[in-house]
Amino acid sequence: MTHSMRTDTYSRYPDGGGRGLRDTAARYALLPLRIFLGVTFVYAGLDKLTDPAFLKASGAGSIGETMRAVRDSSAIPAMVDLALKSPVGFGYAMAFGELAVGIGVLLGLLTRLAAVGGALISLSLWLTVSWAAEPYYLGNDLPYLMAWLPFVLAGAPVLSLDAAWRSRRRRQGAGSLG
Repeated sequence: MTHSMRTDTYSRYPDGGGRGLRDTAARYALLPLRIFLGVTFVYAGLDKLTDPAFLKASGAGSIGETMRAVRDSSAIPAMVDLALKSPVGFGYAMAFGELAVGIGVLLGLLTRLAAVGGALISLSLWLTVSWAAEPYYLGNDLPYLMAWLPFVLAGAPVLSLDAAWRSRRRRQGAGSLG
């Protein structure tokens, strides 16, 4: 009697997934985190742009006042000094950066690049604004930095423009081979 392994198995899913609840859960595991980070960064960007006090060089609640307050306790005071050269410009850059990152990750558009942007924003905020938090885990920017890393590594494999483009390229590539 001969035993053989069948190699021509068929799956309804192009990537071979979807064989059970565990596979489905694994495929969609990062989606809640992606939605959370995307919504949070869009909200943060819009909040900065619509707060009349924030986008000022000085005064209560301004980006300039915040930067001056954290300068001496930050890990890299020179980074804060750079922001203080043009606090309003820095505030706009932060707001538009957060919007771009949030929209990119929500749509799954250039997700790895958006995640790198989110990680850099979170890193810069951790090294400046929340560096003095004691103990360190009370600073909220470090967990955001860590939350971006899975998207830097994995991108957005499902329900994303990246996945749709990848699937389209795969279909076009298969069509040109046959």
